[in-house]
Amino acid sequence: MGEDKITKTDKEWKDQLSPEEYKITRKKGTERAFSGKYHDCKEHGTYHCICCGSPLFTSDTKYDSGTGWPSFWEPVSKDCIETKSDFSIFFMPRTEVICSRCDAHLGHVFNDGPEPTGKRYCLNSAALTLEKTDKDQ
Repeated sequence: MGEDKITKTDKEWKDQLSPEEYKITRKKGTERAFSGKYHDCKEHGTYHCICCGSPLFTSDTKYDSGTGWPSFWEPVSKDCIETKSDFSIFFMPRTEVICSRCDAHLGHVFNDGPEPTGKRYCLNSAALTLEKTDKDQ
C-alpha cells in the first residue's frame, strides 16, 4: 500500500474518535442494524477509514444486502484491508475485516455476496467516512 502503519495509544484514539467510533473501531464493537448513517446511503464516492483516512471501498461496489449495515462486494485494493478469524461468538465463527493501515475493526466479510466476488463486506457506518464525488467523474 505504500503508507506507513499508524499506531496510537488508547488515549490518542479516544481523543480523536467519538465514543461510538472508538467502541467499534478500537474495541471491536458493532452498531445496531439499520442505525448507521451509511446503511441506506445512495451517494457516490469513496468510503475511507474513520481512524486513518485510508480509502477502503467505493459506492460502485456497495449494494443493499438487506442486513442493515453498509455492504460491499469488493475493497478498493486487496492491500487496504486485512482479515482475521473471529471466534468471539463461539457458535458462529466469522471473518473480521480490519484496516491494514491502522488495524481499525471495520466489520466482517461473508461468502454470500453478489458476483463477481461472491463476498459481502458487512461494515459498520461508524468505522467509515464518505468522501462524496459526482457520479460523472
